[in-house]
Amino acid sequence: MSEKAKPLFELTIVKRAIKDSFIKLDPRKMVKNPVMFVVEVGSVFTTLLVIRDIVQGQTQDLLFTVQITLWLWFTVLFANFAEAMAEGRGKAQADTLRKAKTDTVANRIINSNSQGIDNIKTETIPAPKLRKGDIVLVKAGEFIPGDGEVVEGVSSVDESAITGESAPVIRESGGDRSAVTGGTKVLSDWIKIKITSNPGETFLDRMIALVEGAERQKTPNEIALNILLAGLTIIFLLAVITLLPYAIYSVRAASDSGGFATSSAPSVTVLVALLVCLIPTTIGGLLSAIGIAGMDRLIQYNVLAMSGRAVEAAGDVNTLLLDKTGTITLGNRQATEFIPMPNISEAELANAAQLSSLADETPEGRSIVVLAKTKYNLRGRELASHEAHFIPFTAQTRMSGVDLNGSSIRKGSYDAVVAFINSNKGAIPLELKTTVERIASQGGTPLVVADKNKALGVIYLKDIVKGGMKERFDQLRKMGIKTVMITGDNPLTAAAIAREAGVDDFLAEAKPQDKMDLIKREQAQGKLVAMTGDGTNDAPALAQADVGVAMNSGTMAAKEAGNMVDLDSNPTKLIEVVEIGKQLLMTRGALTTFSIANDVAKYFAIIPAMFSTLYALSGTTGPLATLNVMKLATPESAILSAVIFNALIIVALIPLALRGIKYQAMGAAAILRRNLLIYGLGGIIIPFVGIKIIDLIIVALGLA
Repeated sequence: MSEKAKPLFELTIVKRAIKDSFIKLDPRKMVKNPVMFVVEVGSVFTTLLVIRDIVQGQTQDLLFTVQITLWLWFTVLFANFAEAMAEGRGKAQADTLRKAKTDTVANRIINSNSQGIDNIKTETIPAPKLRKGDIVLVKAGEFIPGDGEVVEGVSSVDESAITGESAPVIRESGGDRSAVTGGTKVLSDWIKIKITSNPGETFLDRMIALVEGAERQKTPNEIALNILLAGLTIIFLLAVITLLPYAIYSVRAASDSGGFATSSAPSVTVLVALLVCLIPTTIGGLLSAIGIAGMDRLIQYNVLAMSGRAVEAAGDVNTLLLDKTGTITLGNRQATEFIPMPNISEAELANAAQLSSLADETPEGRSIVVLAKTKYNLRGRELASHEAHFIPFTAQTRMSGVDLNGSSIRKGSYDAVVAFINSNKGAIPLELKTTVERIASQGGTPLVVADKNKALGVIYLKDIVKGGMKERFDQLRKMGIKTVMITGDNPLTAAAIAREAGVDDFLAEAKPQDKMDLIKREQAQGKLVAMTGDGTNDAPALAQADVGVAMNSGTMAAKEAGNMVDLDSNPTKLIEVVEIGKQLLMTRGALTTFSIANDVAKYFAIIPAMFSTLYALSGTTGPLATLNVMKLATPESAILSAVIFNALIIVALIPLALRGIKYQAMGAAAILRRNLLIYGLGGIIIPFVGIKIIDLIIVALGLA
C-alpha cells in the first residue's frame, strides 16, 4: 500500500502544533481525555508544592520536586503535541482547500425556463447570496459559484483545486456526471447549474471542517477504549491513594519495633509520580492522534471520510461489493470481433453494425464504429439524402439502430433483437444462440445485429480484467474479507469475469433494489459491508452500507448518501480504504498493547525505590529493595528516570501513531500474535533498557 509522499514533520505544521499544545492545556479540553486530565491535575498539584516549598524556604527536596513537576508537564504537552500534529496535517490540507473558495460572483438566471443561452436574463450577485434552488449560468473561464447539479449543457471542468489532478473532467446534465462543486472552474462551453446547498453548508465547507478535525467525533471502539483506560486510571488512583496510609502505618510499626532503621513515608510528589507512571499514559496520549491520523491517511489518497466511524468501520469490513466496470475491469467494453451468421459476409455485418451504432453514444457503440472503421476501412458517410432515421439506444429497448432505404437495422442484446426479429416474422438461426452462449461463457458480451427479420451476426464486446486484481483479492481473502462483484451483465458473462478476476461471488443483472437486498442479507448475518457508487440509483445502497464510498464525479445524491467521498473518482480505491481502516485498528491495538505492557517495567522501577528503606536494618536496604532488578542508583533517580521515560516514550511513538504500523494482509489471530510478540514483549523490554540508561545519565549529571 503506497501513500502519496508527504513529510511527516513539516516545519509549519510543527510550529502550529507546538502552539496548539499549550492551547490544549485548557482543562475544558483536557477533561475529554480522562487519562491525560489526571496527569494535568497531578502536574498542577506538584507545581503548587514547588511554590509552597519556595515560599517556605524548604530546599531539601526542591530540586527533585521541580524535576518531577517539569516532566509531568512535558508528559501532558507531548500528548497534546501528538494530537496537534495529527490535526495540523489536516489543517494544512484545509488551507489548500480554502484556496478553492474564491470570492466569485454568480450569474443567477431570472427566466430559468429558457433553453440554450440565447435570450437568458441573468442578474449578477455575490456567490454567498445564492440559496438552494437558484439556477445560475456559468460560461467558459468562470468559476462555479456553489455546489449544484448541471441541469442543461455540457462542459469540461477544472477540479484541480479539489482533487489535485490537473486533467479536466466532463460535467453534463443527466446521468451520473452532473454534480459540480463550488470553487471549480469551467474551461469550455457553458452549463446551467441548480444550486443544492446554502452558504456555509457546501461540500467544500464540510470538507474543511472535517479535515481540520472540527467535526471529528470519537468512534464506538475509541469510546470503549477510553472507558477502559478511564477504568484503569481509577483503579490505579485508588491503589496509589491507599498506599499512603499503608506506608505511614508500616513506617510507624517499623519505628516502634526499634530494630529497624528510621524510614519515612513516600512524599506526595512520589505518589503523584507513581500514579502517572502506572496509568496508561502512552495510549492515553496517542489515542486521539491515531484516530485523526487515520482520516489524514485517507486524505492523502484524496478520500474524504465524513466521520472517524467510517474509517474504523472500513477496518472491520467483512464483505466488499465492487462494481465490475471500471473497478475490476479496465472500464468500458470494447468491440473486438464481428462474427457473421451463415451466408453473411463479415464486411456486410461490419457495415450494418456501424450503421446501427452511429446514434449509439455509449462507449460500446463508439467502439463498434471504430472497429468497423479500422478493420474494414468503413468511413463516415453522408446519410442525409437517404432520409435515415436513427433509433438511439435506451435502457428500456436495449437496442439502437437505423431505418434506411427500406432496411431496419437493429443492434442490441440477444433477447431484445430476437424479439425484434420475431415481431417481423423472421427465423432465428441455430448458430446465433450457440455463438452468443460461447461469447458469454468466455466472459464477453454479445450484441446481436439484425436487419428486419434476418439475423446478420454477433458483435463480441470484451471486458479486460485489470492487472493484479486477482492477487489483491487473494490478499483480501487472507484477511477474511469476502468480495462480491456487482454487474448488470447476464449470469454467464458475470461468472466468467468472476472466475478470471478471482472474486468470491457475483451479483448479475443487478438493479438498485438487488444491491440493497444483498447488503441487508449480509448485515443480517452480523457482517459489515462496504461498497462504491456514483449514481442517484446507488444512493440507497450507499446509505445502507456500513462504508459507502461515493465518487466525486457522481451525483450529489450519491455523495450525500455515502460516508466517504473519493475526490479522484477511482472505484478501485475502495480496497485502499479497507487497508487504511485495518491499519488504523492495527495501530491502535499495537500501541494499546505496548502501553499496558510498559507499565510493568515502571512498576519495578518505582515501587522498590519508594519502599527500599522500609523494614531495613541499620546500614542495609529493606526486603523490597530485592525487586530493584534494574539496580537503579537511588530512590530519587529511579522515580525520576521512570517519569522521564514515561514522557519521552510518547514523543518516540508519535511517528508510529501518525504513519500507522506497517500494513500486512493477515487474519485477526495472526495480528494478535504479532502484537503480543512485538509490542507486548517490546513494551516490557524497552522500558527496562530505557529507564536504566536514563538513570545512568541522571546520576552522571548529579540530578538525583
